[in-house]
Amino acid sequence: MPKYLIAFNDEWVPEQTPDDLRTKSAASQSVLEEMKAAGVFVFADGGIDASTVVCSVVNKDGQPVFTDGPYVETKEHLGGFTVVDVPDDENASYWAGRLAVALDWPQELHRFPSGVTEIIERQPRE
Repeated sequence: MPKYLIAFNDEWVPEQTPDDLRTKSAASQSVLEEMKAAGVFVFADGGIDASTVVCSVVNKDGQPVFTDGPYVETKEHLGGFTVVDVPDDENASYWAGRLAVALDWPQELHRFPSGVTEIIERQPRE
């Protein structure tokens, strides 16, 4: 079965009070428990924002170069994500919709390619 990433950017989340966040956390945990019961849950985490960045790393002449924090140009930060293992886009959309409703902020849905061959085949040819 394909795996899907359901994610949101921190910038999509309106200002929240601590009580709002506790309520949203409970609501999303309920959906995650349903995912587990349905056997589609793989992994989830949240509470990620600019303050949680450890470092950035780039390739410089075949060597990793580490810098503190995100790139200055970065305007969006991953806020949280869930990975589900479901048979198709329709099922993945169902769970993304459940999280969007539970959290009351947008979610983005991505299908992981089934393998390296699919990634290579999608590359434009010259």
